Amino acid sequence: MRVAAIDVGTNSTRLLVAQEQPGGFRSLDRRMTITRLGEGVNERRALAPEALKRTFSTIADYAAVCGEYEVERLRVTGTSAVRDARNRVDFFDGVERLTGQKPDLLSGEEEARATFRGVVSDLGGDDDPILVVDIGGGSTELVAGVDVPQDFVSLDVGCVRMLEKHLDSDPPTKEELQALRDDVMRELTGARSKLTVAPGAKLVGVAGTVTQLATLKVGLPIYDPDVTHHTVMSHGDVRLLSKRLASLPYDKRRRIKGLEAGRVDVIVAGAQILLQVMEVFDAAEVLVSEKDILDGLVMGLLDTP
Repeated sequence: MRVAAIDVGTNSTRLLVAQEQPGGFRSLDRRMTITRLGEGVNERRALAPEALKRTFSTIADYAAVCGEYEVERLRVTGTSAVRDARNRVDFFDGVERLTGQKPDLLSGEEEARATFRGVVSDLGGDDDPILVVDIGGGSTELVAGVDVPQDFVSLDVGCVRMLEKHLDSDPPTKEELQALRDDVMRELTGARSKLTVAPGAKLVGVAGTVTQLATLKVGLPIYDPDVTHHTVMSHGDVRLLSKRLASLPYDKRRRIKGLEAGRVDVIVAGAQILLQVMEVFDAAEVLVSEKDILDGLVMGLLDTP
């Protein structure tokens, strides 16, 4: 059976088409497009017409891809930006018109469980505890567990949200960066007291901020998930990248080899969030994973009778 999942995030819209096989699935097609659905949502609490237009255009393309692969089951999900928008019915109606499927608005817990399941599917049966950090555009999810998620928190500190809230100058001022760090630290400190994380848990990072930083750390001219998958970044790596990115104006950042055009503005905030997570949870390094919520959603589709 062939299945597909489309995940519509605050910053990007992604697709995974998969073929069922004994013991799991084989990826047939994986795509990502920067659509910035959550642009301005933090301030307006509504999805902007242009953001919806961009997102619907990508979803239409993805629906065509699913048709070409003769996908039998499709699931479309929306997360932080849609949860926060008062006009989310416009999103629901548009997605159903384009795909024939009503999108699922995932709760923070559902998002965390799907992400964790995707991550652990590729860790080779490792029984060590892990802490997954998923830095999205509107929120950051932290999920702790071993083979199944045991605890999670969802924080309103995504890279788009923090960019729009704090970083007005180009490049950001020291005061703006400190305000961003203080905001993230408040959220993380609260999360640390609520989240049960086993001693020595391995930090695993997923989603665009983490894979983009891995691309820069490795020195790739363009993003290559086969290379970034299971890359290890030390605390020092992340700190140096964060400092460098924050020190450059937009025009110079966009010339950095390997920095994707759609992430030039948000990567400064995203890098700061990851650095704060590593410091709060005393993580000396982060393991980069290309297996994430999409993989978990596909596994869920294949589990359904």
